[in-house]
Amino acid sequence: MGRGRHKLKPLQVERLKKPGRYGDGHGLYLVIRRSGSRAWSYVWIRQGVRREMGLGGFPSIDLKRAREKADFVRSQIADGLDPMSERDKDITLKFSEVAELVLEKKRKTWTNAKHGAQWERALRVLCKPLHSVLVNEIDTPHVLRILNPVWEKTPETGRRLRSRLAHVLDYATTQGWRTGENPARWKGHLEHVLESKLGERKNFAAMPYVDLPEFIDALRAKNTIPSIALEFTILTAARTGETLGAKWEEIDLENALWSIPASRMKMKVDHDVPLSPRVVEILRELNKDKFSNYVFPGQRPIKPISNMTMTMVLRRMGFGHFTVHGFRSTFRTWCGDQTNFPREIAEQALSHRIGNAVEQAYSRGKALEKRRRLMNSWGDFCAGINSSQIVRLHG
Repeated sequence: MGRGRHKLKPLQVERLKKPGRYGDGHGLYLVIRRSGSRAWSYVWIRQGVRREMGLGGFPSIDLKRAREKADFVRSQIADGLDPMSERDKDITLKFSEVAELVLEKKRKTWTNAKHGAQWERALRVLCKPLHSVLVNEIDTPHVLRILNPVWEKTPETGRRLRSRLAHVLDYATTQGWRTGENPARWKGHLEHVLESKLGERKNFAAMPYVDLPEFIDALRAKNTIPSIALEFTILTAARTGETLGAKWEEIDLENALWSIPASRMKMKVDHDVPLSPRVVEILRELNKDKFSNYVFPGQRPIKPISNMTMTMVLRRMGFGHFTVHGFRSTFRTWCGDQTNFPREIAEQALSHRIGNAVEQAYSRGKALEKRRRLMNSWGDFCAGINSSQIVRLHG
């Protein structure tokens, strides 16, 4: 590794498995234990004594966040403070104060005003009963008093509210303002209380397209190989197997095209996928640290990530009631409801069989640029661009 700071790279951190200490520079380390757990640690010397403080586990704390926390500790040391003593001080911040800090940070990432308004309504209006409660005193009964009325009336709104509430409490924990498990967490906790209230909705595995831009925002913030693979799958309207088996030899970055051979397609016909600017951006970034023939390699370079990896991303984000394959339905519904692209173009984008062999051959030869416009529009929508700005194709 090179000298100085920022020695580690995000993909490298994802791949590291061997127990040991891996330095990012200037005191920040990724510690991998024999159990396989990974956590961040900051080491410094004070009055000749070596001190070490944990900064949180990986992947809940990613490389970017770990660096931010390390920078904060360095600033405390530079000011003559003891970071460990400062962390252990009693904090009296109220929920409303932490919520405002979260809103300020999120404001920099929102792609449109609608997302901001939804976040502000959730934290300032729906969570109002929590505003005066100290953040380190919030427990499961507090959370359920907020969620139950909303969940009973509109489960989708309740799901989003739970996610935002959990985000605020997670932020408070990373700042040292509260300890213990997040009472708004879904997996292994609220799912046992609230999942039954979803009723028949569990049969609907496709996310409503109106919720997709906000979901993509949250997905991009994770910035892990599985989350990147899921975003790639959504933006290309691909099947899970098509993404898992994607190899660099199939990718033409210069012409923004992914050519999938017939042997890997369900219909056993070659399929070309025009790549939107965001997909090209994803691939260029992955290509910088390429170490396998697979675009999304697993722990062993000779194999891709497993077929459950993207599903686990959904579950960990609290969206386990949806499926990866369901995003193809989300795409198709969006095409029909929000654009004037011909039905045939949308079906071809999904690699569905249309007409007889002559019609199929003609369509493959003539529709590529039309499909490129469709996929670019889909990419814009996923990025949160207002529907009035989407380029539409008539006829």
